[in-house]
Amino acid sequence: MANMLSLEPSPLGDLQPTAERARAYALKGKAASTQRAYRTDWAHFTAWCAEHDRQPLPATPATIILYVCDLAEHVKVATIDRRLTSIGQAHKMAKLPLPTKDVDVELTMRGIRREKGVAPDVKAPAVTDIIRQMVEALPETVQGTRDSALLLIGFAGAFRRSELVSLDVADVQFTNDGVIARLRRSKTDQEGQGMTKGIPYGSIPHTCPVRALRRWLEMSSLTEGPLFRPIDRHGNIRPRRLTDHSVARIVKRAAGAAGLDPKQFSGHSLRAGLATAAAQAGVSERVIMQQTGHKNLAVLRRYIREGSLFRENAAAKVGL
Repeated sequence: MANMLSLEPSPLGDLQPTAERARAYALKGKAASTQRAYRTDWAHFTAWCAEHDRQPLPATPATIILYVCDLAEHVKVATIDRRLTSIGQAHKMAKLPLPTKDVDVELTMRGIRREKGVAPDVKAPAVTDIIRQMVEALPETVQGTRDSALLLIGFAGAFRRSELVSLDVADVQFTNDGVIARLRRSKTDQEGQGMTKGIPYGSIPHTCPVRALRRWLEMSSLTEGPLFRPIDRHGNIRPRRLTDHSVARIVKRAAGAAGLDPKQFSGHSLRAGLATAAAQAGVSERVIMQQTGHKNLAVLRRYIREGSLFRENAAAKVGL
């Protein structure tokens, strides 16, 4: 897949270092995770083209239609959409017309969406009661203390998995009102403007996110570097940062310890849980968005609707 910025082919002389910096900036124009997804999807498409003797670049609309119809037999619509985006990106980088925007391709995709449906496979939100069950089931070990802090901070801060593991010790500040957490970058802030979240004290000491974080820092003796780190089977804290996939494993393990079905939860359950629980408590959209950092109100409202299913329900008001 093309991944270099096009520059004049003529000798650049003393501007060569500037050209190299320009290429480096262009490569940083997309998040690393997005670039990995583009490469994976493009590799899949080119392999499919090689297998079926089709040309991947430039691809014809007919090739794209055959490809998506083949995919539709065994993958979800969201996966097809993502691969189309990656194919389109490859054509953009090569400065070629986008076969993915052809009218027949779009008509075929509408048919696939109608046939297969586009409802996402949503994991259960870990609302307040579930978070309490998870935390209370954790052992008072080094790992249990870390997991408790991660679950409670992740929930109260409505952090994405990537945001949670990106936190350094220097990014959290204890105050009389709670913890101030500073995000240097997030999914919706790829240019690094930063975001600050306030995490208040909880009413129950054992499930208070501020106290849990303080317990973790005191037990780990961490003073700098990554806030949440791997722990080996001997209880030794490793010097590197947890991955975002580790957050999902920690959530699932805590759910299992609490007697819940781990398959129903994911790393996203913490963030979704805070939004859902806040909606159940009647918190306004504006205030919820301040904590979650959502830029898209339509996405946030999926959680708000779920949290308000019974609090604002027409059938509950008619006297049945």
